[in-house]
Amino acid sequence: MKIVCIGGGPAGLYFALLMKKQNPEHQVTVVERNRPYDTFGWGVVFSDATMQSMRKWDPETAATIEDAFNHWDDIELVFKGRKIRTTGHGFVGIGRKKMLNILQDRCIELGVEMVFEREVTGDQEFPDADLIISSDGVNSRIRAKYADVFKPDMVVRPNRFIWLGTNKAFDAFTFDFQRTEHGWFQAHIYRFDDTTSTFIVETTDEVFQAHGIDKMDQDQSIAFCEKLFAETLDGHSLMTNARHMRGSAWLNFGRLICGKWSHFNGNSHVVLMGDSAHTAHFAIGSGTKLAIDDAIELTNQFNIAGHDAKNIPAVLEAYEEVRRVDVARIQNAARNAMEWFEVVGTRYADTLEPEQFMYSMLTRSQRISHENLRLRDKDWLEGYERWFAERAGAPAQPNGRPVPPMFTPFKVRGMTLHNRVIVSPMAMYSAKDGMPNDFHLVHLGSRAMGGAALVFPEMTCVSPDARITPGCLGLWNEEQKQAWKRVVEFVHGDTPAKIGIQLGHAGRKGATKLAWDGIDQPVTEGGWPLISASAIPYLKHSEVPRAATREDMERIKGDFVRAAKWADEIGFDILELHCAHGYLLSAFLSPLTNRRQDEYGGDHAARAKYPLEVFHAIRAVWPEEKPISVRLSTNDWSDGGNTPEDAAIFARMFKDAGADLIDCSSGQVVKEEAPVYGRLWQTPFSDKIRNEVQVSTVAVGAISEADHANSIIAAGRADLCAIARPHLADPAFVMHEAARIGYAGQLWPKQYYSGRAQYETNLARAAAEAAGRK
Repeated sequence: MKIVCIGGGPAGLYFALLMKKQNPEHQVTVVERNRPYDTFGWGVVFSDATMQSMRKWDPETAATIEDAFNHWDDIELVFKGRKIRTTGHGFVGIGRKKMLNILQDRCIELGVEMVFEREVTGDQEFPDADLIISSDGVNSRIRAKYADVFKPDMVVRPNRFIWLGTNKAFDAFTFDFQRTEHGWFQAHIYRFDDTTSTFIVETTDEVFQAHGIDKMDQDQSIAFCEKLFAETLDGHSLMTNARHMRGSAWLNFGRLICGKWSHFNGNSHVVLMGDSAHTAHFAIGSGTKLAIDDAIELTNQFNIAGHDAKNIPAVLEAYEEVRRVDVARIQNAARNAMEWFEVVGTRYADTLEPEQFMYSMLTRSQRISHENLRLRDKDWLEGYERWFAERAGAPAQPNGRPVPPMFTPFKVRGMTLHNRVIVSPMAMYSAKDGMPNDFHLVHLGSRAMGGAALVFPEMTCVSPDARITPGCLGLWNEEQKQAWKRVVEFVHGDTPAKIGIQLGHAGRKGATKLAWDGIDQPVTEGGWPLISASAIPYLKHSEVPRAATREDMERIKGDFVRAAKWADEIGFDILELHCAHGYLLSAFLSPLTNRRQDEYGGDHAARAKYPLEVFHAIRAVWPEEKPISVRLSTNDWSDGGNTPEDAAIFARMFKDAGADLIDCSSGQVVKEEAPVYGRLWQTPFSDKIRNEVQVSTVAVGAISEADHANSIIAAGRADLCAIARPHLADPAFVMHEAARIGYAGQLWPKQYYSGRAQYETNLARAAAEAAGRK
């Protein structure tokens, strides 16, 4: 094949040398606009996984790069006059210029044709090429030419940063946070050769403008940064290699995603690679990794299909299918890390103590978990666990080990939970006429015995027409009240758990079938009239609800008040008001479902007016010593709907009204939603509300093991973790997770105590067998 790589960055060079090595008959050319060995940039960071792949695909290149590496294990935080250091993180850095020179030399050695100082204007310059690699960077001309095919989605992020260097050789990956009269700056610092370190300075656009940096030239910007970070620089100066740039060298990061990565232009197949296809923020240093991995995977697909031009279409299709998954994973982690630095000044820096700030920073991408930190630096993590447990009022375990964060107590008003795990309200569809029965007693009782600190029944409806389905629980009559007492008395009498009640009204999502008969589908008989904020059906074929009148709202508010009074008399420990998932109160909050023209529709205050009226009414009758939580949909996941920023506004309103907890769920407001799933995908919403609004929160969504819960609680991203599906699969989830991580302080029911020893023995035996197989 005849292959042309436009752009001599890591992607183009590495793909060129790999393909030439795999088949010397290929005619491979790399075209680069700069002169030979004349590249820009400071240092780049590699992961061990990327180096392992490079050793497999071209040991010669890998060995040369590794000889030039600078390796370090430590991360150091400089923050509020403190220096905190942790080890075991295993980074390797190399100068960008050095790395590209190594790749250029290897290309020449293998017979790749290198063309320098040639500015390529388009793929039409290579009409006889079978394959054109567009590796010409984030500002790719090739991608721009076929924008209608590649469908690039570029989002320019708000923070400003400048990429500098210094001759101080740092011995740790250092993060330095400095506060000025206008806000916070942070420096990302790492050594990449014996004498030089990368020194990236970042801040928000507001702080950037307030200091007048937009009016400074490069020398003035450098002088400003030298003064700001003088203590860390310790007399060393900062340098730039961006003299070729006109005006300010400060940049905004552009996050790039493309809808398609390849195109046939009539003569040649064109494929995007590296930064021309996708970008990853420097906060996790994965841009070079993605480029190298792109080159490896495209080569791998040719090895599978055969190195022949006729196979190019199938190869490109397979390449994109495989790489999209990994790129999405990296970009998701990079987004989390990037957003952490974007909001660090308003969310964390002024509120978190240095110890927790360090933990939050280390886990910012959500890829590094609690137990992963233990593998990296056990001593540091146990020190942090001890610090966290002492502040939570948890004494050390009998064996001297600190209590893990998820097993520390949590107090809110007069209620103290013995750990941080909640059994989420989960619809069971097993009631008749709203009555809790033996199923609910066993379901809730077994999970309370299983170690959770707080159990919630499913949403309990305040009237017959407030139900989602005919099988939903209720609290609107004396018979239900007496049945509930049986459940609550069992939990209080036979377990250490607390029990809460979530009160709600289905609104336009009511009168539907049981989930296993057709979720969200309208009942065919035995239904009831629906009420919502506006006359908008949930599904096109659902019943159109009546827009609630003032009379309706007063009646429904009275239903909530009656249920709240009875819930207290029954003995529930905490009440949660359901204002999420498109049910009645949620429908008032969302602009997608609230089109009212009266005082209950319009801006945030108007949309929140009725939900707050209900909240004030139940708070007035609910005892002062008992807490109230509010569940919010913190993201509607649909254009024109509520965003996390809107949710923070509502959370502040409920906090000011007396809410003690915000339960941070999302979605289910409109059927056409498009959620973005991923690891702990809803936790960032809890993080935002907890640390910006300064109210306790509950995190939900894909929390499925102790490692997840410990990471969330330790970082201060939530105060409690609501866990649903794992509790359906294992009523003793909390006891089992405690045993799995070696926490000895978890209580087991005395009737089951002999089983605990057997369970722990089985875990130890399985661990020993696994270790023996390695």
